[in-house]
Amino acid sequence: MATIKDVAKLAGVSVYTVSRVLNTSGYVEKTTEERVIAAIKQLNYKPSQIARGLVSKKTKTFGLVLPDITNPFFPEVARGAEDEARRHGYNIILCNSDWDIQKEKMYLGILQEKCVDGIILVGSRLNEDYLGKIMSVLATPFVLLDRTSTLDVHSISTNNVLGSYLATKHLIEQGYQNIAHIAGPPLSPTAQQRLIGYKNALAEHNIPLDLVLVVEGDYRISGGALAMKRLLHLKKVPDAVFCANDLMAIGALEVLQEAGVKVPDQVALVGYDGINLSKYVYPRISTIIQPTYKMGSTAVQLILETLNKGTQTIFKHIELEPVLAVRESSLKK
Repeated sequence: MATIKDVAKLAGVSVYTVSRVLNTSGYVEKTTEERVIAAIKQLNYKPSQIARGLVSKKTKTFGLVLPDITNPFFPEVARGAEDEARRHGYNIILCNSDWDIQKEKMYLGILQEKCVDGIILVGSRLNEDYLGKIMSVLATPFVLLDRTSTLDVHSISTNNVLGSYLATKHLIEQGYQNIAHIAGPPLSPTAQQRLIGYKNALAEHNIPLDLVLVVEGDYRISGGALAMKRLLHLKKVPDAVFCANDLMAIGALEVLQEAGVKVPDQVALVGYDGINLSKYVYPRISTIIQPTYKMGSTAVQLILETLNKGTQTIFKHIELEPVLAVRESSLKK
């Protein structure tokens, strides 16, 4: 397949001259332009967005780095971003980091090589120092999604502290007292915020915090299942469990059912995220709903705003409100 360098060599011009012809930007002598066009036809060259961007500095692409494409929460975010990007003539390059910090760093390097016009970083576990350095090196608009930051960068999140507070408060109001929490990974900012909300609800209702009831998970079904098995082996089994995401709640539900524990009669469950799958298990899982599609589309809007305003950009932190969806898994009969 011919490249822009092949065209430049055949026409006897520089790559930047070919780019000016492709982008119809900048002065090119008529005879030179004709040679370039003839070389393009002879080689059957199909210009890529990157080739077109050598002069314009725009490739019409955004990078989207997700932590786990198998978690239904994140494809919905991606769909919102993709739909919004396409409405404005942009494409999305999707990267899946598998909650691996090194893979996340690797993909940021790849996106730099691709000369993307903006990057949406979802659920990132990179520390603030590294994020600040990489943003200054890449010099492209960033949006942090499902995470807050002290840096000069756009960010979008839901109020995780409030959401987990509402989930735990709901269980308390249903009459449950021995409430466990299957937490997310310790390096995850959202997991830490949801742990705080859980603790706040207990404190407000004068329920002592028992750290034995806080078990670390990994935001995956298998992690929720493993954590639930640990809780079932306690001397005093909890009568309710708030899981930091829906996938772990589904894993916990499977373990409870295999053990013959009735949900919610013996152990109640509440998850977090509002993924569709939580509605298609039995009993249906109560959850905290996040506006995932809106989060993705809003992230693209913020990048476009930055591209248009440049140095005059005022960075925004958008915090969306979570909503409690009460279903059969947490309702006492």
